[in-house]
Amino acid sequence: MGGDLPQRLVPDDPWAWVEPVLPSFRSRPQGGGTAPVGQRAVFTAVVYVPTSGCAWRYLPPTFGLSSATAHRRFSIWTASGVRRRLHRVILDEIGAHSGLDWSSVIVDAVSVRAKGSAGGAESGRPGQSSQQTTRSDGSAEAAPGVGVSAANVNDVQALGPLVPGIPAIRSRRDPRRRRPEKVRADKAYHSAGNLTWLRERNITPRIARPGVEHSERFRRHRWKIQRSISRLFGYRRLAVRHERKGSHFLGLAAAMTYYKKLAKVTT
Repeated sequence: MGGDLPQRLVPDDPWAWVEPVLPSFRSRPQGGGTAPVGQRAVFTAVVYVPTSGCAWRYLPPTFGLSSATAHRRFSIWTASGVRRRLHRVILDEIGAHSGLDWSSVIVDAVSVRAKGSAGGAESGRPGQSSQQTTRSDGSAEAAPGVGVSAANVNDVQALGPLVPGIPAIRSRRDPRRRRPEKVRADKAYHSAGNLTWLRERNITPRIARPGVEHSERFRRHRWKIQRSISRLFGYRRLAVRHERKGSHFLGLAAAMTYYKKLAKVTT
């Protein structure tokens, strides 16, 4: 394994955005113990896990820390909301450089196989050990947002929490913006309640009507959300669900994916 792997995983530019949102490490109040591992080394190891798809215990020694240290620090960061803040910071930078298209949001979902260790996760059935499928919903292009739900959640119900979950993002014209002009989705998201909810918020619904509109009309725009989902699943740990809380790695992968978009709009 090449010695430049940490630098390739987390170059200097993204680290400049990551470092301010990480909580400061505090040593044990009683003193003693080993010297704390640097924040950048831990974050690089954490990024390696979803990128390679390996388990925590198989973390290579290249990063100079144990798998227990990496997992413990990741758990602390997750509990403190680091992934949400990091995603928000990167989206603000993209929006400030006019890298977001607010004309429409495209919503779609993909099913992900869940291993037995994730049984019962977010499905209301704790302790279930059988394999199940987990859905991952996403909105693309206008204001990126991702979410995880159980496999048995209908698409109609998934639209409600997904669109309001779009954060208020910086814009070149306005201080903050979170409302797209249109929402595009296929027939699975069509319901009178969703249409009414969107129109009450001055969002034009472009949701295919079952038995009226052909799905080809939505496919002209669908490639955008499929491209975003494909980029997320470039992180191999997301291809199969192992964690009971699938949003942990999903938020980190989304932040790193949209950093790559930021690099394009700023060059």
